[in-house]
Amino acid sequence: MLSGGVSVYAQGFSKKALASVTEERARNIVGFLADDLLEGRDAGMQGGYLAAEYIVSLFKEWGVGPFLESGYYQPFTAVKNVNNWLTEANRDIAPLIADGCETRELRNILAVIPGKEDGIVVVGAHYDHLGIDTTLQGDNCFNGADDNASGVSAVLQIARAIKMSGKQPRRTIIFALWDGEEKGLLGSTYFVKKCTFLSDISAYMNFDMVGRGPAENPMHLSYMYTAANPLFGEWLREDVKKYDLCFAPYYNAAESLIGGSDNTPFARKGIPIVWYHTEGHPDYHRPSDSADKINYRKLTDISRAACLCVWRLANVRKY
Repeated sequence: MLSGGVSVYAQGFSKKALASVTEERARNIVGFLADDLLEGRDAGMQGGYLAAEYIVSLFKEWGVGPFLESGYYQPFTAVKNVNNWLTEANRDIAPLIADGCETRELRNILAVIPGKEDGIVVVGAHYDHLGIDTTLQGDNCFNGADDNASGVSAVLQIARAIKMSGKQPRRTIIFALWDGEEKGLLGSTYFVKKCTFLSDISAYMNFDMVGRGPAENPMHLSYMYTAANPLFGEWLREDVKKYDLCFAPYYNAAESLIGGSDNTPFARKGIPIVWYHTEGHPDYHRPSDSADKINYRKLTDISRAACLCVWRLANVRKY
């Protein structure tokens, strides 16, 4: 047995998973999502729609099916009220629409690998960014390579690795790419508000900016997890040692992981959290957050470690 009660067959999965998560694929995914063609992936705008179509095309190519009967998209309407964006998860937006407030149609993307038993693990990252600022001179496209094309790359590579392993997990795994995070966690909040199976969700894993790091500590990874689940920390310690992974984790076990990213609506419901984040840098929320500045070796190893963690989350009976 491995730590946390994962059966011996998971060792074979680990080797396959690590081999199938590659630096080349990370470069391709981040490079496309952070290209000027996508105009900064602003939620509800053409660039955001192109990003969504690209993500769905990869799920289809790899045989990872849609979670919803209607397909991969979970659509919802966002309305701008003065300086804030709202959805029906926040309040009744019909009066705002009637008053002529700006509206946008947003889309979460939900794919699934079905499990053999009850229980669900959700693995998520937001795919939207800040779009184009026409008031800026020169480069005015916010490509968002680290924030958060890097996180999308991690989720997609994990989905592919598990699918390609040919092994079915015990719990169902939902792969969620959230829209509207930059406008106030809109997509993840909408999902949680509308979710009819919250009690079945065993854990939520979040990626937000996992491709860079502070200049003074470029290998840094902030690994945040719910303190009530110490196995989450033990698993990463074991894997870093076993697989010689190229990052330096700071283990942050917290009583509550509310604030900062799409883990928030899940944490508010008491769902155990694992959150990967490599901290800020001078290019954060600037047009200079470009694909050429990503540390792809680091991003790939974080994705590999997270893939092993997802497999445990989906198979360990109790944590």
